[in-house]
This record gives sequence, C-alpha cells and structure tokens, in this order.
Amino acid sequence: MRLSELSERSGVSIATIKYYLREGLLRPGRQLNATTAEYDEEHLRRLRLVRAMIQVGRLPVATVREVLGHVDDDSLGRTIRLGAALWALPQVPEPDEEDEYVQAAHREVDMLLETLGWSNSQALVTISPSYRSLVVAVAALRRLGYDWPPELVVNYAKLMHEAAVLDLDFVETHPSEAEKVETAVAGAIFVEPVLQALHRLAQEEESARRYGFE
Repeated sequence: MRLSELSERSGVSIATIKYYLREGLLRPGRQLNATTAEYDEEHLRRLRLVRAMIQVGRLPVATVREVLGHVDDDSLGRTIRLGAALWALPQVPEPDEEDEYVQAAHREVDMLLETLGWSNSQALVTISPSYRSLVVAVAALRRLGYDWPPELVVNYAKLMHEAAVLDLDFVETHPSEAEKVETAVAGAIFVEPVLQALHRLAQEEESARRYGFE
C-alpha cells in the first residue's frame, strides 16, 4: 500500500507517519522509486502499536523507541525479549533500601515467591521492575497499617498466575516473534486497565449479591 492508504487505514495523518519514520519508530517502506515507497500489513500493525503507546500509554517518543528496539531484537530469547520490552515501560520509583518497611517488604515478597514456587521470579529479582513494584506496594501497605494476611496475598498471586497463563496463551496465537512481543506490550497498555475495571466491577457485583442495595 502507498503512504496515503496506510494513513487512511490507520487513521494516522501522513505528516505523523513521516515523523514516526524519521524518529525510527516505523521501518522504512520498500522504495518503488525516488519519491514513492510501498508499505505492508506489518507497517499497519506497528503503526497502530506506536499510536497506542503514545496516545493511550502517554509514553515519550524516546521510550517508545527503546521498547520497540527490544521488540525487534532477534538476538534475545523470548523471555528476555518480552521482559526487556515491558521493563522499558514507565515503572515506580526505586525503593529506599534503607527504609525498614522496604527491608521488611523484601523479606515478605521473597517468602511469597518461595511459597508459590516461583523460582523463575526469584531468579529475576535483581533486575525485574515488577519485583521492585511489589516491594514498594507491600511496604506502603505495612507503613500505613494495613495488615493483609500473607495467605490472602498468596491467593491473589495464584489468580494472577491464571491471568498470566491466559495472557501468554493469547500471545502464542500470533505467528512471529515480533508480533508476540508487540501483543504483550499492547496488553500492558490496554489489558491492565481492563483487568482493573473488571476487578472493580466484580467487587461491586459481589457486594450487591451479599449485601443488596440498602
């Protein structure tokens, strides 16, 4: 397809597509002559992802470029490739390792991973932003006096593992490695808000079932 058709099908203006091309967010099309290039379905798919990351995820262009660099890095294995792309997305600030609540949260989270048998997660603790995010969240709970029992957190973690199985089952329906990682990145931007909304709706539904509307 020509640039005008790519613009029409994606809903992205020609000027914006040219900007994405200049910034390296979209690979060049196949040159037909000095002034005309041809684009394909891969360009359309990538263009939609870029637009989603910038408009919905509100990511700066530099971050989008970094994420896409990991998506396209064929030298990485799938786990590291996927992790690197997701880890490049915005994360919580680094925890203060001198804080007593953070230190206690590290112990609690490590015990949680051991209880769950998530040995792969334990191997990634030194590099995973998700591990640090969990530590920060647990430390905040404890600092504010919310004493959620460990067995409750374990049950939540088991539910999240079921969600992760669904996530990766869906990711694996896509043919290429790049599409698999793109789908995971899109899921982090789009599906996480959906899951949060479903969680809250489920709470409302269960509350109404138990207590009615009085």
